[in-house]
Amino acid sequence: MARRKPRTLRIALASALLVALSLGLVVLSTYLLGLDREIRERFAGARWALPAQVYAAPMELYTGLDIAPTELVHELNRLGYREDPRLSGPGSFLPSRTQVDIHLREFAFWDGLQPAQTLAVRFGGDSITSIVRVADGAPVDIFRLDPMLIGSIFPSHGEDRVLVRIDEVPPLLVKGLIAVEDRQFYGHFGISPRSILRAMVANLRAGRVVQGGSTITQQLVKNFFLSNRQTWARKINEAFMALLIERHYDKDQILEAYLNEVHLGQDGSRAVHGFGLGARFYFNKPLEELEPQEVALLVGLIKGTSYYNPRRNAERALARRDLVLGVFFEDGLIDEAAYQRALAAPLGVDGGRIGGAERYPAFVELVKRQLRGQYDDADLTDEGLRIFTTLNPRAQEVLERHIVESVAEIERLRKMKPQTLQAAGVITSADGGEVMALVGGRDVRYAGFNRALDSQRPIGSLVKPFVYLTALERPGEFNLHSILPDEPIELRLPHGALWAPRNYDKQFHGPQPLYRALAQSYNLPTVYTGLQVGAEQVLRTIRRAGYEGDAQALPSLFLGAIGMSPLQVAEIYGTLAAGGFQAPPSAIREVQTKDGEPLSRYPIAVRQTLPDGPVYLVGWGLQRVVAEGTGRGVYAALPGSAVVAGKTGTTDDYRDSWFAGFSADRVAVVWVGRDDNQPTGLSGSSGALPVWARVMRDLRVRNFDPIPPASVETLRVDRLTGQRADDGCAETIEVPFMVGWGPQEWAPCAYGGERSPLRWLRDIFER
Repeated sequence: MARRKPRTLRIALASALLVALSLGLVVLSTYLLGLDREIRERFAGARWALPAQVYAAPMELYTGLDIAPTELVHELNRLGYREDPRLSGPGSFLPSRTQVDIHLREFAFWDGLQPAQTLAVRFGGDSITSIVRVADGAPVDIFRLDPMLIGSIFPSHGEDRVLVRIDEVPPLLVKGLIAVEDRQFYGHFGISPRSILRAMVANLRAGRVVQGGSTITQQLVKNFFLSNRQTWARKINEAFMALLIERHYDKDQILEAYLNEVHLGQDGSRAVHGFGLGARFYFNKPLEELEPQEVALLVGLIKGTSYYNPRRNAERALARRDLVLGVFFEDGLIDEAAYQRALAAPLGVDGGRIGGAERYPAFVELVKRQLRGQYDDADLTDEGLRIFTTLNPRAQEVLERHIVESVAEIERLRKMKPQTLQAAGVITSADGGEVMALVGGRDVRYAGFNRALDSQRPIGSLVKPFVYLTALERPGEFNLHSILPDEPIELRLPHGALWAPRNYDKQFHGPQPLYRALAQSYNLPTVYTGLQVGAEQVLRTIRRAGYEGDAQALPSLFLGAIGMSPLQVAEIYGTLAAGGFQAPPSAIREVQTKDGEPLSRYPIAVRQTLPDGPVYLVGWGLQRVVAEGTGRGVYAALPGSAVVAGKTGTTDDYRDSWFAGFSADRVAVVWVGRDDNQPTGLSGSSGALPVWARVMRDLRVRNFDPIPPASVETLRVDRLTGQRADDGCAETIEVPFMVGWGPQEWAPCAYGGERSPLRWLRDIFER
């Protein structure tokens, strides 16, 4: 009997082991089935959330365009085109003193595909004289450069990518990636036992996970499904999932997924995934245009995006790049000449991150806000929409540069502590309200508080043109030469306080023609006029110009006690620039699906809300502001032949400095002040005006010279009396009036005057 006990025990143990193995197999099978289901669901559907891509407006080139060859070259460099004597492929150009040859990239615009082709752009001085197609010499009327990718609207978890198909990827990248990361990729079944064994030995010696034997398939699993924690459980999970992926998908599908998933760096809160976006983020060019040294840098980054970050650790990145280039050469992927050229090349990383998500954060924020009414957040962050905007990169560059440089210069000259002042600015088109540039603060890459959109500051004297516009809509009572009193005003407000406004210089200047009161920005004549027409009517005029805020119709409104953002100011001044036609500011032209199908068009919505005659008169008055009034400092920057219109704005205790104005084609607004609302000591003339003038100079704006509407006539008047004048008067001025409402009487100095001894001669000639 004693001998049977061990046998019974062995049977029991074997049974228990069999049960345990069976249970283990069930658990393992269940576990593997769950993994298998997860893998197939993720790979069968949309594998990634595809952020919306936001594009700037493309530069249009045509015969007669005022642009110098150097400016065109600058634009091509901004777009990542490379100078190449052979014009060997799209994205290359060859400049000379009078001609720039360009091998255009193919691009699918909202109105059709523009094919890749080589064009010769010829110049005479600083303008284009002709454009011809190099292939056959045929003239080209107009073409567009591919637009700059200025940002993405990515999901809250911060991943961004530009998807590529494997057939779009340069062969060197595919072969080089396999050579560096997984030489046996096309031979293994998802895991490499030899690499795993090597890693296990290293990990056992270290007593922890310090090395992985990961194949490309395992790396894809880690990036796509798992965390970055180095644990045994995660490594086991990774191996099983790699085997399952290899069971369901072929090698090219796996490699394509890896090319789009691999993490290549960080751009602020945005994680840069995939080689498509990596090429743009580091080199500002499409993936297919990368050169061998650029491919090597991206491949080298996989080992450690932070450690080998080329912008922070250039020496490490260079050494890693050159090591990868050595692998390319040893494997015969590049010849010795190409290897030596690549070794000699600098890193070539775009220092300004052109095209990055942080490039134009203030403008992209405006785009997001204008899209929210039509699209859910999921649409914007998951569906790969293509959003074409109105941003003009050249105008944006000019506005950024002058805000940053000029405000620092003001601080230095006035001995202020650096970073005391803040600033914001907006540039729009004069005829449609398209937002061409927008700066939300001095740190132009900071995606925080956007002063151009959200800072509600009193606009001060910027409101005065609308006070006078309200008056000029009553031609029987007011015209540009109406004499206004400049004398003390005291007004008891509804709550009992006494309001006694004063002029900026605390002086009285005697009776003033309306246009001069506007030009010199005198407060008391403005208040007098406002009281005559009424605060309700003035506020109504401002609303017709585009203002939608909740300001109160109080007398203080006449001196600018109304808060607006720079964008809101640009809207109401844009209505003046457009002859009374109001258009809401627009940052978007078209939205398409990722496949190029149109979803939404954003046509310019313009309607006439103010009468053209009085608006023309106000525009003339704003020209006088710049020619002889508080804005005359503009011409210290602008050439003497320039004609613009604008207005300074200064608020109580010099807390806000404004300048708003326009040319024939551009409206620009600049604000300078402090975030803590403390006085700056800056008037509109000394703070915002120099920035505005330099911006308009560098944009080479067109002269503001509108055609008078049929309701307006121009008469020559005596400056002293405001009556009709001719060559008999020494001081005269040509002033526009509403037809039939100009002065009828002749000034005493005129040959045709009532008391002139030469009146009889006039009568003779008139008979």
